[in-house]
Amino acid sequence: MSGTTERKVYLKTFGCQMNAYDSERMTEALEADGYTSTTSLDDADLVILNTCHIRERAAEKVYSDLGRIRDAKLERQAAGRDTVVTVAGCVAQAEGEEIVRRAPVVDLVLGPQSTHRLTQLVTEIRANRNPLFPSRPIVETVFPEEDKFELLPARGRTLEMGLGKSTAAFLTVQEGCDKFCTFCVVPYTRGAEISRPVEQITSEARQLVARGVRELTLLGQNVNGYHGLGSDGRTSTLAGLIRHIAAIDGVERIRYTTSHPRDLTDDLIEAHANEPKLMPYLHLPIQSGSDRILAAMNRKHTADQYLALVDRIRAARPDLALSTDIIVGFPGETDDDFEQTLDLMREVRFAAAYSFKYSPRPGTPAAKLPEQIDEDVKSDRLKRLQDVLSELTASFNESCVGKTFPVLFEKKGRQDGQLIGRSPYLQSVHANADPSVLGRIVPVEISAAYPNSLAGVIRAA
Repeated sequence: MSGTTERKVYLKTFGCQMNAYDSERMTEALEADGYTSTTSLDDADLVILNTCHIRERAAEKVYSDLGRIRDAKLERQAAGRDTVVTVAGCVAQAEGEEIVRRAPVVDLVLGPQSTHRLTQLVTEIRANRNPLFPSRPIVETVFPEEDKFELLPARGRTLEMGLGKSTAAFLTVQEGCDKFCTFCVVPYTRGAEISRPVEQITSEARQLVARGVRELTLLGQNVNGYHGLGSDGRTSTLAGLIRHIAAIDGVERIRYTTSHPRDLTDDLIEAHANEPKLMPYLHLPIQSGSDRILAAMNRKHTADQYLALVDRIRAARPDLALSTDIIVGFPGETDDDFEQTLDLMREVRFAAAYSFKYSPRPGTPAAKLPEQIDEDVKSDRLKRLQDVLSELTASFNESCVGKTFPVLFEKKGRQDGQLIGRSPYLQSVHANADPSVLGRIVPVEISAAYPNSLAGVIRAA
């Protein structure tokens, strides 16, 4: 441990699973440097906001939080205690110097490709503290040449911050995106598509298994575009990577997200049919059911092509459930375009979906498009869409009643004797069971369906 005094870190994560993964890796690096976690700003020697830039509200929430953090930092400073404030993630990458201009409380701005330098830069900031000559904040948003994954600590340690007991974990296999959807900031904040080598990923997977993890979710902004180098010198597809991970002793479940329909290849569909460890659940964003809007989004597929792909996937894996992403109120979206989206939702019968009002992001082509939609119209469409989604999700959950699913139990529930786990379809399942069941996959007969969960009874294997 390089730190001589125990320090505390307050870390708040915004946005997607990629950010959750980055937060875990930063936490691990900090734990190795002598930090423990705190939920109180008053106790925090280091404050990190790991930010998301997909929606305008998420970005503005960061600045709102920084006002509260400024007050806590001033109080600590008056008591002779130092606080280093860091903004990390995609807002950091996109806005850089603008963050320290708007929020002088910030000491460090750290892009997502530079998270491996966190402890080094925090140490540098502390070493240069001088009340008479305040040092300028560090803005680290240049894409580095080095591989951050090689420089982050191993995943095998038992962490004091609550990460060591999880039975499920995220594992980033690919970053960045080359698709350039007109609404999306990812190509600008995460960069071009980069895939990690197969051996590097499988090594991290083994470390997670040694820590007690049984379910891995493979992450990437365009995860099914994965093309990492294998140990044989050949490029591996995502399907090939899944086969490598499935062969690891102790890995019992595999998922992946987020997918682009254009890169869902034949071998990946075949993996859904033939690899039992690959869960029968696929998140496949459509964004809109209108070909006109899909073209304006630069999605490079039509609604009919998406539907044909769904048919192929379901032919290969009939019990597969689908979730999706949908944006309402994209510039120029008419009532007819929106109705086409509702029609597609009903035809596919999604089990779940993430739905959003379109939010213009600075620097993206869609932000400059004419015919921006009124907020009241967007709100009305979102409500109508979510009403349909609620019906579809309820129908899917009801269809599970009476079936027996293997459930991976992860934590204790609110009621005495209750445990909570996940079905193969990512549904929350609660059942009465002995705590010894935690971390195990056991058969559960589903007895009731609720809007956001299922209830069941454990059956003999």
